[in-house]
Amino acid sequence: MEAGPPCRMASSTGRRPRPSSGRLLRPVLALPLIGAYTVALGLPAILFALLGRTRAARRMTAIWARLVLWSLGVDVSVSGAERCPSGPAVYAANHTSVIDIPILFGFLPVDFRIIHKRSLYLVPVLGQYLYVSGHIGIHRGSAFRARRGLELAALRIRGGTSVVVFPEGTRSPEGAVGAFKRSIFLPALEAGVPVVPLSLVGVKDVARGGLNVRAGRVRLLVHPPIPTAGRDPEDAGALAEEVRAVVATGCEAA
Repeated sequence: MEAGPPCRMASSTGRRPRPSSGRLLRPVLALPLIGAYTVALGLPAILFALLGRTRAARRMTAIWARLVLWSLGVDVSVSGAERCPSGPAVYAANHTSVIDIPILFGFLPVDFRIIHKRSLYLVPVLGQYLYVSGHIGIHRGSAFRARRGLELAALRIRGGTSVVVFPEGTRSPEGAVGAFKRSIFLPALEAGVPVVPLSLVGVKDVARGGLNVRAGRVRLLVHPPIPTAGRDPEDAGALAEEVRAVVATGCEAA
């Protein structure tokens, strides 16, 4: 395991050391680059998606995601990628920061659609890409509309496409893995596809809210799939707890 960043001693005045000017400026300087990457790669990705060239669209998205992370100084390593099933699955990850989505787009080696908050459709270029390529926006304030989103996820899975979910339902910026919502696992149980827990490790150490990101290393840990074939939808609560335990253990042990 890579050693973590060295601990910094408190100053003699008892005050915490101030962040370096380079650390403060890096996210600001990265913004123009991220904007340029988003336009240069996002627009072709939208076109490819509209033309049905999903592989090309996904390739452009992966390049975009890696460039965004590179601009922010975030280095990503992946463990357990060989555990990804060859068929459709539901991938369940902890959610800490806005960089979680680029990490998954850039480094999860499967074709997937992500369940995300519907407000992301309002983000220029990214929102249009998510919409035309079939990613699933959820109305978090409406139980009825949220159920419609989960039904759409089930259709994606039955059509052979994997789905990525953040079962906490919102970001946990302190890094602790929150409770997982049972409803998010209903599509997996109804389709009988495995659930693959994902631990995003170290994100809380580099991302402190928004694009307040400092250079550092994070890890995407892919755990063994949890079969759901033969399990009843009534087991959704137990499945949520089982998946959360695996994700949390991965975050704590790494």
